[in-house]
Amino acid sequence: MSSVGAPAPLVRRAPADYPGCPDTVVLALERGRMLRAPRWGIPDFLIALLGFVVLSVPAVLLGEFAGWPLAWTLLLSVLLPWLALGGWPLVTTWFQGNGPVIDLGIRLTWRDAGWGLIGGIAALVLGGLMALGLQALFPELTSAAAEAGEELKAEGPFAAVAIFAVCVGVGAPVVEELAFRGLGYNALRKRGLPTGWVIVITTVAFSLFHFEPTRIPILLASGAVLGILRWQTRGVGAPIVAHAVNNLPGAAFLLLG
Repeated sequence: MSSVGAPAPLVRRAPADYPGCPDTVVLALERGRMLRAPRWGIPDFLIALLGFVVLSVPAVLLGEFAGWPLAWTLLLSVLLPWLALGGWPLVTTWFQGNGPVIDLGIRLTWRDAGWGLIGGIAALVLGGLMALGLQALFPELTSAAAEAGEELKAEGPFAAVAIFAVCVGVGAPVVEELAFRGLGYNALRKRGLPTGWVIVITTVAFSLFHFEPTRIPILLASGAVLGILRWQTRGVGAPIVAHAVNNLPGAAFLLLG
């Protein structure tokens, strides 16, 4: 029997405006924009994290084999893995969704900036309290970024130190929030996980991702603040601002201290 004129089969797909989606999705729909059901998800979040780890190895080896100074090898080991951590959320939402601005909630309003400033100060206070407690157990408590900064100041030119400070104060907040409070948070919400569990999972992943066991309580405190900001503002603008506020004192100390 001929199938000409038969109706096309129905295909189930996830809606673009899933519960907990960024406000950018809602605003786009209210403006009459036709959105695609996003096909990115949890596997893409894992690709971003795994890609970061995988690219960290050749970054170090390339600098060593090329005979580059320690300063530039160190900077390469910071920047190259960001191609996966921050780049994959941009790429996968572009090709499998409606672009990173809409799907990840990339926007910055005055409200976002205000919440970000408050959240950044809260993260600094909570992290400071955690650090005071941890120093009783680990008197030499420090961070990987601080140690790398000291190496740069001892070995590298000031230009390398300045680039590294910008990476710490601005680059890391943008890249990490695109991955954790952007792609990871939204992928979990798109699968229907409750908000509380999404904040817990992304916070734990964020703290473990830094590979600094002694600083896990500090990272858990700041990660929880960032997750709450994502839930409260429904975008990544406020978490990026808060993350930057939390990191900028260290970046400033690196340059001036």
